[in-house]
Amino acid sequence: MKAIVTGYSSGIGKAISSILEENSYEVIRLKSRLDDKKSLELEIKNILKNSDLNLLVNCAGVGVFRPHEEISLEKIQELIDVNLTAPIILSNLCLRSLKKTKGHIINISSIEATRHSKFSALYSATKAGLRSFSLALFEELRKADVKVTNVNPDLTKTNFFDEFSFEPSDNKNAYLTPENIAKQILEIVNFGGVITDITLRPQRLEIKKK
Repeated sequence: MKAIVTGYSSGIGKAISSILEENSYEVIRLKSRLDDKKSLELEIKNILKNSDLNLLVNCAGVGVFRPHEEISLEKIQELIDVNLTAPIILSNLCLRSLKKTKGHIINISSIEATRHSKFSALYSATKAGLRSFSLALFEELRKADVKVTNVNPDLTKTNFFDEFSFEPSDNKNAYLTPENIAKQILEIVNFGGVITDITLRPQRLEIKKK
């Protein structure tokens, strides 16, 4: 079985790639930049030239949490490109192949797709857009037997927070781990029906300032 996982170099994407490889998947690591549409299209066509795809996991993501007027136009475009445009384009490029295999698209969104938080307008907009895309695409693909799942992780202990002024606390009950999320992804893949939307949360809500 063949899978494409974006964001494979670290965090949740890396953990998902590892667990899939442990379970007989050949994980393809894209070389094109997610904002380079022409290169991305060519690479996907080359990948699918000789064999079809079973699973697409759109996991790459970037964030910013500050007053909206302080965010550069370049950063605004980056978030839209990586968090929303890239998954939409990759789904488009892979769908014919996924229909042949009756495959699965999994989009890693965020808890912020389900709520409205201070200093999160841009990030929330991209993730809410991804969630809505996922849910609508599932309805489109039901007769084609292609599964679509949207996953909303809450605070997860990764390098996602390296550039922010806050991070999850050290309380193990206050954050998720990439490995736990990856285990859930494998369960979603193996589930007999379709889990269309799932939110993963730690028991406690605790963050700390750096």
